[in-house]
Amino acid sequence: MTRRAERDDAFREYVAARADAMRFTAYLLAGDWHTAEDITQTAFVKLYLAWDRIDRRDSVDAYLRRIVTRTFLNEQRRTWRHRERLTDAPPDVPAAPDPMPEQRMLIWRALVEVPPKQRAALVLRYWEDMSVAQAADVLGCSVGNVKSQCARGLDTLRAVLRRQIGDDADRILTEGASW
Repeated sequence: MTRRAERDDAFREYVAARADAMRFTAYLLAGDWHTAEDITQTAFVKLYLAWDRIDRRDSVDAYLRRIVTRTFLNEQRRTWRHRERLTDAPPDVPAAPDPMPEQRMLIWRALVEVPPKQRAALVLRYWEDMSVAQAADVLGCSVGNVKSQCARGLDTLRAVLRRQIGDDADRILTEGASW
């Protein structure tokens, strides 16, 4: 087997193992599956191009998460691109019933209304379970910036949930519902 074939096999195995997790992270960032799929595909293309330059295979997840997050943030900055806007009616019909708890679904839907940088900080800290320093590294900003983005993001998320479901918002966020 040639070196290129071995490289491509290793990349294929990695993509097969990590695609669903990265697609879901992208979904939490973007708020819809179509955009999440685009972000994930773009991230894997960028990863493929850098595959030979990655020294340690254990750092691939962190590198890919950084690519996904930055790809999402870059898409948010593009004002010239016309994007679809999500509306309340008519709702998208899911392909299959979601087995996730109702609280998670409420949080995921509310995340769409959180500004992109705050959303990215929340997803990295609370979904990806990163430390403040790790999230700062992925976002390319200071630790203090991550802390303030998370604090503002939680305030925004709480306000969105209060508007959607009332006083149960505080209970949902404080019960430690895993995203």
